[in-house]
Amino acid sequence: MYFLSGWPRRLLCPLKGSEKPFYIQSDSRRLVFALLSQTQISLWYSRPSVLIVSYKESAKAASQFGSYEKTEWKSDSSMIAVATANGYILLFDIVYSGQEKCLYEPVYPKGNPRVKVTPGYKEEQCAPSLTVEMKKVLDFQAKITSLQSMQDDLVIATNDGILHLIHWDGLTNGRKAINLCSVPFSVDLQSSRGPSLDFESVHIKDMEYCATLDGFAVVFDDGRIGFITPVSSKLTAENLHGVCAQEVTDGTCVAINNKYKLMAFGCANGSVLVYTMDTSTGAMQLSHKLELTPKHYPDIWNKTGAVKLVRWSPDCSVAMVTWECGGLSLWSVFGAHLFCTLDGDFAHYSDGTKKEPMKISSMSWGAEGYHLWAISSDSTQQMGNDLENKSIIQQAEILQFQFIKSALTVNPCMNNQEQVLLQGEDRLYLNCGDTLQNQNSSTASANSGHQPVREKNPLCTDILVPQGLSTLLGHRHWHVVQIHSTYLESNWPIKFAAIDRLGQCVAVAGRYGIAHYALFTRKWKLFGNITQEQNMAVTGGLAWWNDFIVLACYNLIDQQEELRLYLRSSNLDNVFAHITKVQSETLLINVFRDMVILFRIDCSICLYSIDRKDDGPNPTANVQVLQEVSMSRYIPHPSLVISVTLTSVRTETGITFKMPQQACAAESIMLNLAGQLIMLQRDRSGPQLPFCAPVVLAQCVENVWTTCRSNKQKRHLLEALWLSCGEAGMKVWLPLFPRDNRKPHSFLSRRIMLPFQINIYPLAVLFEDALVLGAVNETVLYDNLYVHNNVKEPLEVLFPFCTVERTSQIYLHHILRQLLVRNLGEQALLLAQSCATLPYFPHVLELMLHEVLEEEATSREPIPDPLLPTVAKFITEFPLFLQTVVHCARKTEYALWNYLFAAVGNPKDLFEECLLAQDLDTAASYLIILQNMEVPAVSRQHATLLFSTALEQGKWDLCRHMIRFLKAIGAGELETPPPTPTTQEPSSTGGFEFFKHRSISFSQSAEGLNAGKFNLQKALSMPSGPSAKRWSKDADSTENMYIDEMLWRHARRLLEEMRLKDLSSFAAQLGFELIGWLGKERTRVARVEDFVKALKRLHNDFLWPFPVIPSSCLVNSPFKNGKYKTVGDQFLKSQSTETFVNSDLESGVINARGSHICLSLNTAHTQMDSGSLQGPQTQDAILSPLLSKGDECSIGSATDLTETSSMVDGDWTMVDEGFSTLSLTQSELEYISMELANKGPRKSQVQLSYLMHIFMEAGCLEWCIIIALILRDSAVICQIINSIQHSEIPMDILQGIKDGMLAVDGWASADCPGYKPFLNRIKPQLQKLDEVTEEQIQPEAFQPLSRLSTSKAVEPPSPWAEDSRNTAGHVNSPSDGGGSVSRQEEDGQGEEEEEQPEDEGSYECSLS
Repeated sequence: MYFLSGWPRRLLCPLKGSEKPFYIQSDSRRLVFALLSQTQISLWYSRPSVLIVSYKESAKAASQFGSYEKTEWKSDSSMIAVATANGYILLFDIVYSGQEKCLYEPVYPKGNPRVKVTPGYKEEQCAPSLTVEMKKVLDFQAKITSLQSMQDDLVIATNDGILHLIHWDGLTNGRKAINLCSVPFSVDLQSSRGPSLDFESVHIKDMEYCATLDGFAVVFDDGRIGFITPVSSKLTAENLHGVCAQEVTDGTCVAINNKYKLMAFGCANGSVLVYTMDTSTGAMQLSHKLELTPKHYPDIWNKTGAVKLVRWSPDCSVAMVTWECGGLSLWSVFGAHLFCTLDGDFAHYSDGTKKEPMKISSMSWGAEGYHLWAISSDSTQQMGNDLENKSIIQQAEILQFQFIKSALTVNPCMNNQEQVLLQGEDRLYLNCGDTLQNQNSSTASANSGHQPVREKNPLCTDILVPQGLSTLLGHRHWHVVQIHSTYLESNWPIKFAAIDRLGQCVAVAGRYGIAHYALFTRKWKLFGNITQEQNMAVTGGLAWWNDFIVLACYNLIDQQEELRLYLRSSNLDNVFAHITKVQSETLLINVFRDMVILFRIDCSICLYSIDRKDDGPNPTANVQVLQEVSMSRYIPHPSLVISVTLTSVRTETGITFKMPQQACAAESIMLNLAGQLIMLQRDRSGPQLPFCAPVVLAQCVENVWTTCRSNKQKRHLLEALWLSCGEAGMKVWLPLFPRDNRKPHSFLSRRIMLPFQINIYPLAVLFEDALVLGAVNETVLYDNLYVHNNVKEPLEVLFPFCTVERTSQIYLHHILRQLLVRNLGEQALLLAQSCATLPYFPHVLELMLHEVLEEEATSREPIPDPLLPTVAKFITEFPLFLQTVVHCARKTEYALWNYLFAAVGNPKDLFEECLLAQDLDTAASYLIILQNMEVPAVSRQHATLLFSTALEQGKWDLCRHMIRFLKAIGAGELETPPPTPTTQEPSSTGGFEFFKHRSISFSQSAEGLNAGKFNLQKALSMPSGPSAKRWSKDADSTENMYIDEMLWRHARRLLEEMRLKDLSSFAAQLGFELIGWLGKERTRVARVEDFVKALKRLHNDFLWPFPVIPSSCLVNSPFKNGKYKTVGDQFLKSQSTETFVNSDLESGVINARGSHICLSLNTAHTQMDSGSLQGPQTQDAILSPLLSKGDECSIGSATDLTETSSMVDGDWTMVDEGFSTLSLTQSELEYISMELANKGPRKSQVQLSYLMHIFMEAGCLEWCIIIALILRDSAVICQIINSIQHSEIPMDILQGIKDGMLAVDGWASADCPGYKPFLNRIKPQLQKLDEVTEEQIQPEAFQPLSRLSTSKAVEPPSPWAEDSRNTAGHVNSPSDGGGSVSRQEEDGQGEEEEEQPEDEGSYECSLS
C-alpha cells in the first residue's frame, strides 16, 4: 500500500529568526503549505520544496492578537485564515503574480521546442510567486479551539461552547452563532430511541467536516465524541442534530475519510477508534480500531501516550498516526498495520542503545501522498544550541518523509492482477523485471495475433511459453524504471500508473498527458506535440488492452470528456488515437477481455466493446457503446465508489456446466462502494443485458482481484473472488462444484465466503500458484558512520534507511482449513488435488496440520468439536501423509506430541508404514519420535529393523546415523538426536569413495621393490567423522558386538549372493574391516561353489563385457605368424592392470614427465582398457614410441594407443628384441583396438583390480582367480599357482579351484569362446595345479597377507598421488624362466626417477 523510502529530507528556512514553526497545513491541491510560528506565517511550495513568501506580524499587532495557533485554507486556495491565542481570526488573501512570473524557474536553451531542463534544475518545476495580504480581522472574544472550511463558509468553534459560521469574505451580516446547548444529542438520529443527552457546559476541542456524510465529526473537551449533522439543507441551530458514541470519554482528535465515510477518533489510551454511520438508524457504529498489539509490540503497545494527530492520505487509503510520546505509525483504511517507528531499527541504534522517539507537533500529506511534511517538536534540539554562539542562525526545521505506494490506491484497474506495480514520485517499481513470462497458454493464444507492427518484442517468444510456477516470485529486488525527466518536469505529480498483462509495458499519467515505457526497448515514448500533451488531463485512470492504452480524459480545448485509445507501437500522437466522446466526467475505468467499463460522475456505468482492426498500415480500434446503467439509486455520492470491474463471477455456478463457452463471459459488475462490495449480476432471462438487483457480498473491502482466464484443473482458484479486508485479512468467495459433475444438492450454496489471515499486505494474487504477492518495508542502519554529539544529529543517525522488499505468502492451507471447518471436506479434497503439483504443496499440508495442532493442543478451554482428527484424516488422502506428520512433529514441542499422535495414529504403526513404503528417511524421523516417547527397548527394536533395511538398500548415510543411534541407546544416553537423513546422493566413484582415502601395502620381498616405492599399508584406515571412532572406542562393549554382528551378517549375505560390488560399497561407506573379516571367512562363506555363476555375476555387476573374437579377425589377424603373435600377448598382458594406475583417473589426462610423451585421453567413447592375444609365445616384442638413442623411457599405457590420434615425438613402431623397427599396419592397429574394446569401463577396472588385491591379502584364492579371469591377468593366476606349490592350502580349496576352472573351460567352450584364448595361454599353470592336486603336495607355509608380492603394483586411485602412479614397463612371463630385475638395475633406475618416471615398476613378482 504505502511504504517509506530512503531517509527523510530536512528542509531549512532561509530566514533569520528564533521562531520555530509548530503547525503545518496544506491547501486543497497540496501544492502550497502554510507554516505557522508564533507571529509568522510562511508559505512553502511542494516541488521544488522552497519557501515562497513569509508574513511576520508587527510587535504591536502581535501583542494585541496573541501568538498564532491554527490555520485553515479556503477550498480554492485563494485565502487563508489564522486563529490567534486571544480569540482573533486573521483572514489573508493569497495573491498570485500571474503565469508569466515565477519565483524559481529553470532556464532552457534558446530555440528548443521541447521543454528540456538544465542539470541544475533537473526534474524541478517552476515555483510561483505569491504575496500574502491581510484582508480582515475578526474578534470572537473567546479562545478558538478549531477551524474548519466548509465550501464558501468557515466554521469556528470557541471554548464558550459556540459554533460560529462566517463567510470567507468576512462580512458580518452573514455571521451565525450556534450554541451547543441548543443542539439535541442522542445515540442515533431516531428521536424515539431515548431522551437527549446532556451537553451543558462543554465545547468542541477538535472537529472536521465530512462532505460525504454532510456533517461534522467532533471531539468535546470532556473526551466524548460525536457527529453533528443538519436535518435539512440549512445549517442553523434548529436544524442541527447530534449523535454521540457511547462509552467513549477519552477522545483527543479526529480525522475524516470522505472516500470511505469513516471518522477516526484518537484516544488518550493510544488507540484510534474508526467509526462509520449506520445508514438505517443514523447511529455511530464502530468499524475497527487502529492500535498497537502486545503481540507485535510487547514493549511499547501501552506506553505511547495519547494520540496527538491522525492524518488520512490524499487518496484516503492510509492513515498516519502520531502520539504525544512521539513516533509515527501507518495503517491501511480498514486497519492493516503497515509500519511503526517505535520499534526495530527506528527505535534503536546499531549498538543496541535506545533512541528517543521523535515527537511530531504537526504533519500534512503532500501531493498524491508521495511526501509527508512533518514538524518535529523535540526540545533536545533546542537545548543543543551553544549559548556562546548566539550569532548562529537558528533555522526552522521541516521533515519530509518520502513514500512509494501501490498503483491500486488510485488506479484500481484490474486487467492485470498478477503484477505488483508501485509508483513513487519519480520512479516505478515492477516485480516483473527478471524472467518475464505469460501465466497461461490461453492468454498466449489470445495475444498471439496482436503483435505490434512497428516494434517487435524480442522477449515475445519467451513470454508466450508458460513455464510452470510463475516467475513473478523471482528474487526480492525490484525492476526500477525512472520516469522520463522531461515528462515529469512539466507534469508532476504522477497520478496514475498501469502495467500491461505481460508485465512488459507501463504507462503513467501526470497532471497533463501520458507517457509509456517498454521494458524490451528500455525507452520512453512522449507526445511529440507538446500542445497535445498539455491539452489533455487524465481524469478516470488508464489501463492496457492488448497493446493499446485505454484512458478517460478531459480535452481542455474542446472542454469535452473523452475515451481515448493509443497504440503502443505508434507515435504518441492524437492522429493515431481513437477518440470517443463521453457525456460526463469519468471517475473510474476498467477493462475486461474486449470490454471497457466506465463509472461516471453522474453515478452511471457505461459498457463499451473494443474491436481491433488491422486493415491499415497501423492497427486501429473500434469502440461501440453496449449499455448504460444508472446507479444513482444505490450510490449516494460518486466519490464513494472505490473501484468498478466486470467479472465472470456468477452465483449460479451450475451454468458453467451447461454452457462452458460462457464461463469467462462478463457475468457481473463488482462495485466497491466505500468498502462495501456490491455485485450486479446479469439477468440472462431476456435478450438485452439487464442486471439483477444488487447484492452486498462483503464489508470493509480495500481491494478486489479476479481473473478472466480459465483452467479446468484449477477452477476453484480461477473462478473465485479474492478480497483484501484490512485488519480482517483476506476473504475468498469460493465456488463449490459437485464432484464428477453430479447434480448438486439443493441445500448446498453455490459459493461460500471464507476469511483467512495473512502476514503481509496483499498487492496481487497469483491464482494458479495459490500465492499472494506483497511488499514490506526493510530498514538498514548507517548511524555507525557518524559521531554522536549533543548538537543536532543528522537524519542518517535519527532514522534508518528504508527500502521496500518483495514478499509472498501461501494461502492454500487457510482455505482448506476453512472448508474442513464447514464440513466441506469433499470440496477441500478437490481443491487440494488440483494444487498437488505445486512444489510447496507438502509445506501447505504441514502448515495446516501445525496451526491446528498448536491452537487445539494449547487451548485452555475444552474444544467440543476438535478439528485435528478431521485434518489428519484429510492428509491421509495424499501420499505425503507420513512425511507431513513427522515433519510437523519435529517442528513442534514435545509436550504436544501425544495430542498429535492421538489423532494421526501410533508412531510405531506409522514407522512400519514407512518401512513398507520403502521410505527410510521418513522412518528415521519417526525413530526419533519413538526414542522420546517409548522405552529404549522399543527404540532399539525399531532402530535394528531400520538399520537392516538401510543396509539392504545401501543408504549409507542413514546406516552411519543408525550406528550412532544404537550406540547411544546402548550407552543409555543420546547426546544429540540423529538428524533426519537426507536422500543419499550417488557417489561419483560408484561406492568406492572410501578407497580413495586408504593406503594399502603388500609387503614385498627383498628381491622386489624397496620399501619406499609403494607404501601400501595392510590395515584399512578409517574415514574421519563419528565412524572413525567406532572400532577403537568401547570395542568390547555389548552394543558394539551387537552392531558388529549385524554388519557381519549383512556381509555374509552379500558374499553368499556373490554381490562383490555391494560388499565393497558397504565396507567403504561404513569402515568395515573387510580384509580381516574375509580372512576369518575364507574357508566358509568366502568359498566359491560355482565359478561360472560368480563369473557371470561379476560381469553383470561391474558392467564388464564378455570377451568376443570375431571370426574375421581370427582369420585375418596379422599376429597369426610367429614373429608378431605376441605383440599383444606380452605387451597388453603386462599393461592389463597397470594402465589405469598410470593415468589420472579424475581428469583423464596422462602426463609423462620424460618430456617426450604427452598423451591426452580425448576419445570419449573408447574405454581405457587392455587386451591380450591367444597363442604360444615364440618371441617377445613390445609396442613403443620411436625414441632417440639416449632415451630409455617406455610407454606409459596401452590405452594411449587407442585413445590418442598422434604422438608428439615420433611414430608408433614394432620393436623386436634386436630393436629392429617394423611399422604397424592399419589392420594390426584395428586388431589391437578390438582386443582393447573387450574391456569394461575404467572405473570397473579400478574396482576389480582393487578387489583382487583385497581378496589376495585375505587369502581368498578362488575369488582372486575369478577376478583375474575377468581382467584376463595371467600374471596373477601364475602367481597364485606358484604360491600353491609353496603354501599350505587345504585340499578342498585346491580341488575347488581345479573343478571351478574346469567348469569355466567347459562353459567357455560352449557359450563364451572369447575366453578360450586366455584359458589356452594359462594351460601350463592349470597343469601345475593338476599336478599339485594329484600329488597332494603339502607346502611349507601359506602366508597370504604380508608375504605375497605381485607384478601388478596397483595403488589406490588417489588424485594427489599422481607422481607415484606413473608405473609402466614390460614384465617377463613366467615361461621365460622367472628372471628378475637385478637390484643394481633398480638402484640405477632410482637415480633417474625424477626424470624418467616411466622406468619404475620394471620388476618381477615372486612369492617369499
